[in-house]
Amino acid sequence: MSQSQFIPLILFTVLTNFLSQIMLKKGMTMIGKFELSFSGLMSSALDVLLNWYIVLGIFVMVVSMASHLVVLSRVEISFAYPFLGLSFVLITVYGHFVLAEVVTMWRVAGVLLICAGVALVART
Repeated sequence: MSQSQFIPLILFTVLTNFLSQIMLKKGMTMIGKFELSFSGLMSSALDVLLNWYIVLGIFVMVVSMASHLVVLSRVEISFAYPFLGLSFVLITVYGHFVLAEVVTMWRVAGVLLICAGVALVART
């Protein structure tokens, strides 16, 4: 059985990882900053637990993790894990085009290196 036949499942894992991060970011943006103290965390806990973006983001993260476990049961970790780097690519693109985040040339260079690394791993 070839490892490359599991690339669609690996990409599903990457996509669900990306989507979970986007939902968590949206939820936390709605809630806003909170203090990293006991009282700050306690006062924000209910907001976090009742935010549908966060709840859905956690659910999608669990789906992603389950998918990743299936992948790990079928392919070598040295083949599967580098694909998760594609999440960084998707997040960077989303951050720039949707959230209007500044993406420097260094970040672009890093994203291109990640893409090159994933392409090399996929060829093996």
